[in-house]
Amino acid sequence: MTESTQPRFVADAMLGTLAKWLRILGYDTLYDPRADDNELVRLARAEDRLLLTRDVSLARRRGVRTLFITSEDLEDQLRQVCREARLNTNSPFSRCPVCNTPLEDVPRGEAWGQVPPYVFQSHERFALCPQCNQFYWQGTHWDNMRARLRRLEDFG
Repeated sequence: MTESTQPRFVADAMLGTLAKWLRILGYDTLYDPRADDNELVRLARAEDRLLLTRDVSLARRRGVRTLFITSEDLEDQLRQVCREARLNTNSPFSRCPVCNTPLEDVPRGEAWGQVPPYVFQSHERFALCPQCNQFYWQGTHWDNMRARLRRLEDFG
């Protein structure tokens, strides 16, 4: 699946953590906790996005593709979206989990002075979000995130 054929999402205010994890999986996911229901529906329609919601009345709106998220548990939510939207976990860590922008690999030297000295010394690869200027690297949190992704694959 190319990026242009991958599903794109917009998540309601109750699903911020799910939105972050869909971004971690590499999926274009809009999330603004201040957006009201009408704005979410407008975005979903205008940009051909699947609207993710835990709000029953929002999920019943006509003229918009919605997915009612049944669980409050994050891993259950991720499993549901992966199953029902037919997602894969082949492109993780390619989007900024904060602002949704695709990450860019950067030469190691560009990270000098932008990341802690120990991180610079102990890592070879870095990515940068060109929108919010956040640097990313495979730190200690990486293994925990990979383990969660493996659990999704195991029980998908």
